[in-house]
Amino acid sequence: MGRPAAVVLYVAAMAAVVAGVDFAFFRHRVWARLIVNVGIVLAFAAFYLRFLGLSAVLGGTQRL
Repeated sequence: MGRPAAVVLYVAAMAAVVAGVDFAFFRHRVWARLIVNVGIVLAFAAFYLRFLGLSAVLGGTQRL
């Protein structure tokens, strides 16, 4: 599986988590839903940058 396919699966997983949490817990709470959705997206972005996409951001030469 290539890198673009992995990114598509990662974004699809993030969307599934956001939709699942919205439907299960915050269906009628607009502001709480917005805050939790932003938190989920930030957590996914941090995980992506830390473990999956850091080499692309740093130019492919450094690895932490």
